[in-house]
Amino acid sequence: SFEREWREIRHGVLLEGFPEYVGYENRASEIRLFQIGIVPGLLQTPEYAWALAKGDVWRGSITPEQAEERVSFLAQRQATLARSRPPMLIVVMDESCILRPIGGPEVMKAQLRRLVDFAALPNTVLQVAPFDIGERRPFNLPVNLLTLPDRSMVSYAESHSQGHVDRESASVLPLLTAYHQLQAEALSQAASVAMIKQA
Repeated sequence: SFEREWREIRHGVLLEGFPEYVGYENRASEIRLFQIGIVPGLLQTPEYAWALAKGDVWRGSITPEQAEERVSFLAQRQATLARSRPPMLIVVMDESCILRPIGGPEVMKAQLRRLVDFAALPNTVLQVAPFDIGERRPFNLPVNLLTLPDRSMVSYAESHSQGHVDRESASVLPLLTAYHQLQAEALSQAASVAMIKQA
């Protein structure tokens, strides 16, 4: 249903390949995310999401109507993860995600509170990859890794103009290994929450 809805939404709202990814995300038993620069969509407050969408409207990359569709669909994706048996959601964020101001001080304060609340849930892990891990950070682009109920894995990556879903284990499994290496270098959840509270 998510894929069908995205096909009906006007061209330009999101990248090609994303509807296919969301179909897998909706069924995943585990979701692993790494993000640089902005808080991952699944953890964004509505105000934070709106600030990002308004920035895209201001730059002329989407219309106000497309911004509304994008934020509405993000809310639906977030609600789906609140199902009776939610997936395990593991998130590593680059330190830039919590330091880059989006939407002004009040929006950021509420967003950082949302992250602290997220870390307290029983089906979540939240870690910050601090700047000082330097070249030991294995990824220079955002990474989405899904484990499906049959234990198969899917990865999703985006370039500036296109999204790509990959189900080939030969390319997905090395990403999982690198993700584990990232988690080993990142701050613990307790230290990450402390950093977020300080921010």
